[in-house]
Amino acid sequence: MLVFFAESRRSAIDAAAREQVLGRIATLAKLIEETPVGQRDRILAALSTSRFAYSVTPGPLVEGSTTVWPEGEPRAKLDEIFGPGRQVRAEFADSDRDDEGSGTMMQRHRLGPGGWQRRVIKHWPPTLALSVHLSDGSWLNSETLLPRPELWAWPIVMSTLLTVIAVSLVTALSVRRITRPLRELAQASDRLGRGEGVPELPERGPEEIVRTNRAFNAMQARVSRFVADRTRMVAAISHDLRTPLTSLRLRAEFIDDDETRERMVDTIDEMTRMAEATLAFARDDATAEESRNTDLVALVEAVSADFSDLGQDVTVEGPEHVYLSVRPVSLRRALRNLVENAVRYGVRARVRLEAAPTGVIIAVDDDGPGIPEDKLEEVFAPFTRLETSRNLETGGVGLGLATARSIVRAHGGELTLANRPGGGLTAAIHLPVAAET
Repeated sequence: MLVFFAESRRSAIDAAAREQVLGRIATLAKLIEETPVGQRDRILAALSTSRFAYSVTPGPLVEGSTTVWPEGEPRAKLDEIFGPGRQVRAEFADSDRDDEGSGTMMQRHRLGPGGWQRRVIKHWPPTLALSVHLSDGSWLNSETLLPRPELWAWPIVMSTLLTVIAVSLVTALSVRRITRPLRELAQASDRLGRGEGVPELPERGPEEIVRTNRAFNAMQARVSRFVADRTRMVAAISHDLRTPLTSLRLRAEFIDDDETRERMVDTIDEMTRMAEATLAFARDDATAEESRNTDLVALVEAVSADFSDLGQDVTVEGPEHVYLSVRPVSLRRALRNLVENAVRYGVRARVRLEAAPTGVIIAVDDDGPGIPEDKLEEVFAPFTRLETSRNLETGGVGLGLATARSIVRAHGGELTLANRPGGGLTAAIHLPVAAET
């Protein structure tokens, strides 16, 4: 584009210079016609310079009647400048454009044979030679060295460069101003997906951004309200169930049949444990814990130490430190549930930490019987226990895995189960790294 612009500029300057020269020669021709013959040479000598050469001769120094014009301008251009009917012979030579052997007739006339080619090709700038017929029959001859404009004029280059820099800066600032609300929206969406509290986004900027932020704020408010209402409802139901369950247990004590009484009491106790577990789950879910940068290795080792103090076989493998923004209390609870299941059903637990650019994996391996492949997702449902695949003396109400997955998903991660090839089960927590903004 710059080359095209420079070449167009050069052609325009060439054309303007030629027209200016033609007008100058036309004026001079009229002046010479009105000047006595004896004074013409003095006037021409006074007007001649290193770039302009004039002479009056009986015949034209430019031979032939064909106009030689680099862009093929019509003969009408000369008639327009010199007037119709006047004989004008023009010849144009450019050492950068023409082949060897070219050059104006006046150059060849002045330099002589054998000396003109080298000078024309290597030294002469664009030259316009004219022979104009005067009213007394003589010819006014002129030779003008036209200025050759630089292809890359530094003022043009610098102005173009400064313009490009200025436009680039303005564009960059404009794009940054427009995309900043989008970055804020992406950051808020990522935090919301990881279960963190997100303040309302400012509704400013272009109309589309304002509408998007307004919709996001409304969506966040509805989701938060829905989760809070659901949690309160579950907590209320679990709390209200404790009173009738207590009443049922008291009445069951008055049953005379011992076997029937024991079965009823066991059932009521199981229902009570389920209600208490549900209430605890709802209370924990309602607790607003702030995320903070946490050393996951230290957190895992603390959980392992708790079980080791109870005589359980729990080991930890991984790097020295792994830092991630999490809610440590809730994540500790999820990890405790997984380790507790591992030592209960699989004899021992081996906890592995793996750090990657995209996130962190905390895997808990056990040596238990595993879980049928078609039941690996089913066990995450609340109150689900697969007694046939585990020890019959399990305890618990089946909320451990459901609670753990809920906590992990609240961090924007995922909890998966997989049977190990050599036997046992692997529970893997996948925690993503917060998106960069």
